[in-house]
This record gives sequence, C-alpha cells and structure tokens, in this order.
Amino acid sequence: MSTTDYDIHPRTKLVRGHNRASYDRETVHRIIDEALICHVSTVLDGRPVMIPTAHWRMGEQFYIHGASKNRVLAAIANGADACICVTHLDGLVMARSAFHHSANYRSVVIYGKGRVMDDPDAKMEQSRLFVEKLAQGRWDQIRQPSKQELKATMFLEFDMEEVSAKIRSGDPVDDEEDYTLPVWAGVLPCRTVWDDPVDDSRLDRSLLPNATPA
Repeated sequence: MSTTDYDIHPRTKLVRGHNRASYDRETVHRIIDEALICHVSTVLDGRPVMIPTAHWRMGEQFYIHGASKNRVLAAIANGADACICVTHLDGLVMARSAFHHSANYRSVVIYGKGRVMDDPDAKMEQSRLFVEKLAQGRWDQIRQPSKQELKATMFLEFDMEEVSAKIRSGDPVDDEEDYTLPVWAGVLPCRTVWDDPVDDSRLDRSLLPNATPA
C-alpha cells in the first residue's frame, strides 16, 4: 500500500473523466475534513436507499453516527455494503453551449463495510471528536452524552481502503468553433459562508460566562 496514494480497486477506478481522478491521501483527507455532510447509500430489502448525515475522520478511519433504530445504519451494521459520497460545489461552469455546461467540484467516494462501535468509552471519544469538528473547544462547554444517550446512538466505523476523489476546476471546455459565439462564458464561484450566530429563543444570557456562542 502506498503511503501517499490509495490503491486503485475495480470499484474506485474512474473510467469516465479519469483525468479528474485523484487517489492522493492528502487530497482525499482534505475534501472529507472540509465537509460536514456526506451521503450514505446501501441496499435495504432489495432496494437502494440513501441518507444524508454528518461525518468525521481520524487517520484512515471514517465515522458516521445516528439513531440505533435507523434502518439504513442497521442494514450496514448487519453487513450490507455501503457507498459514501462527500461533495463540495465550488462553482457553476457556464459554457457557450448547453452540452458543455458543468460544475467545478471536489468529491470523494468510499466503498466498504461499517463496523459497529460498542465500547462506551470509544463512543464517548467519537462523540467528542464529532463535536470538536463542528466547533473546537465546544466539548468542554456542553453537557456530555449520558449512558442512555450513548446506548441510543449507533456509531459506524469504516476503513478507508476503497477510496477515490474526483475533482473538476477551471474554465469551460467548449468546442473550438463555439469560442466565437457572442455569449458570456466562465465560472460562477460558489462558497460556504457562516452568518452571524442567532440565539436560541430560550437562551438565558445571564447564565453564560461570556457572550461567545461557541
């Protein structure tokens, strides 16, 4: 196994748009870590199903969590294969022809089986890592999960072995004869921006040590 690149597997080998493929570990890690939401799919009762959920990563382990009675997570816990996708939209690519309109994006796809984490201490640590990904330092400010809350939550761990990234960036790629068409072409950049915090309607500010929301 390469220390810098993921091995290419039949399921991770990109055929269409193979020039946009990346198996570089740092690139894959960065795409995963900068995202807050992934989409997890599997087959349940013979039908494809998918859910959006939060995720986090530690080294070569990928984690998701949810209600213990969640049917999709339960199917994966019982051995069903999972396909996980993490995506960033970086811009709309406006070409001179309808056919060549596209998007600039960064994405990662992971295939594998999930392992249920049963140890309460391990689940508590993963809870901490999840919260700290959302806002560093917040774990020490909040009430930590109770035994019952941990019991009601399923944590799934995935080995990052069958992994690939796909990235598109840059200008539209038009047919040569279309470059003379009298129409604007280029990229409409897209980025995620956090707005000012909004207080909970039941927040009692007199209980706070300071006015900082996180």
